[in-house]
Amino acid sequence: MRRKIIVFLIISICFLLQCTLFQVLSFASISPNLLIVVTSSFGFMRGRKEGMWIGFFCGLLLDIFFGSVIGFYALVYAYIGYINGLFRKSFFPDDIKLPLFLISASDFCYNILVYLFLFFLRGRFQFGYYLLHIILPELVYTILITIVLYFIILKINQKLESIEKRSASKFV
Repeated sequence: MRRKIIVFLIISICFLLQCTLFQVLSFASISPNLLIVVTSSFGFMRGRKEGMWIGFFCGLLLDIFFGSVIGFYALVYAYIGYINGLFRKSFFPDDIKLPLFLISASDFCYNILVYLFLFFLRGRFQFGYYLLHIILPELVYTILITIVLYFIILKINQKLESIEKRSASKFV
């Protein structure tokens, strides 16, 4: 129960930061995608199932507040969390290369899917413009924020795991 409450708080705080503070700190109306960082991080730290559920709730928040159709972002984020969960066995907490690569790939794939389903299908064919002015700047900004946010999420996850191990050893 403690983990669920803390994960809910992390998602809420990152959502609020993404929608308020980082909108003010945006460069050329580009802000980092903190919910991708949260979804990807919990995916490869905790596995496919938890990554998928966290992604679903992050996407549902975006659908409720910013989406034109309920479920699009929830589905995209759920897939991102699930796919990142496939890398749980390759994850080592001390190595930042894999998390940076996975979060970068997740953000890139997310933006490609948003372009395909929200712009391309409506007749907006300027992919080069979208790539240079939206996808790549957001990717760089997200990577810069990831360096700080990832370690915060990692420390919280490690603390929760140590608490869970101690409480589990009391019952054995």
